[in-house]
Amino acid sequence: MLMTHQKIYCLKNGLNYNTMEKIYSKIEENKLLHIINRLDEIEGRHEVVPEDNFIQCATLKMANGKTFPPHKHITKDRHYTEQIAQESWVVIKGSVKCKFFDIDDTLIAEPILRPGDASFTLYGGHTYEILEDDTIVYEYKTGPYEGQKLDKTFL
Repeated sequence: MLMTHQKIYCLKNGLNYNTMEKIYSKIEENKLLHIINRLDEIEGRHEVVPEDNFIQCATLKMANGKTFPPHKHITKDRHYTEQIAQESWVVIKGSVKCKFFDIDDTLIAEPILRPGDASFTLYGGHTYEILEDDTIVYEYKTGPYEGQKLDKTFL
């Protein structure tokens, strides 16, 4: 049986909390298309997006006084035979209905994001419907951006 949705839960006070949803292609088995990460009950450090993707994200729940050694990242000469723009939205205020599409452009899921929730589109299409006035989101994309003609196609 083809798995298209995987919901990940954590247990707190005897109750299950949906912390993450992974949405897979119905066309290409095991191809992860979209991820929803919920603010509810983040614990410790968790890698949200598998590390073989262009966009990276981890959640970190930290105690007061936690520090990190000062550092900077190294410039690397990297070349990929194929590269795709991957996108994330983090809701700061309000709510957003996501519409996620499979790689054949069919609608596959319609989750709703609330403050603190994040969506990640690795493959497949997407659009968003703002459900409240004054909704605020952070949008992240892999770059560099080379203009619409080289970055996207409309469904």
